[in-house]
Amino acid sequence: MENVVLIIHLILALGLVAVVLMQRSEGGGLGMGGGGGGAMTGRAAATAMGKVTWILAICFIITSITLTIIAAQNSAGTSVIDQLGITPPAQNAPGDGLVPPAGDLLPPAAGDNAPLIPTAD
Repeated sequence: MENVVLIIHLILALGLVAVVLMQRSEGGGLGMGGGGGGAMTGRAAATAMGKVTWILAICFIITSITLTIIAAQNSAGTSVIDQLGITPPAQNAPGDGLVPPAGDLLPPAAGDNAPLIPTAD
């Protein structure tokens, strides 16, 4: 089912690109062309190409949403790592030497006069 929807989606995408490229330019795009008017003129009558563009665009969005729903159902909460069969590395245990002991992270006591010299341990 996913392949059928994907093929329809690709055909719609190509058709939408073709229909948009075949339409007449309204002018004013990127500051080029004549035509004038713009926002001050009345709404132009919908042409057949405009209607086809809207229909293809709506169908394209529907197939996009359908593909998203199908992909979400197929994933079923699995991860890519689960599909590869690789076990994830173990989490760092508190005593594995990667984290310094908590006593080294505390500031010196109030009555401690020892200089703060780093050790090479």
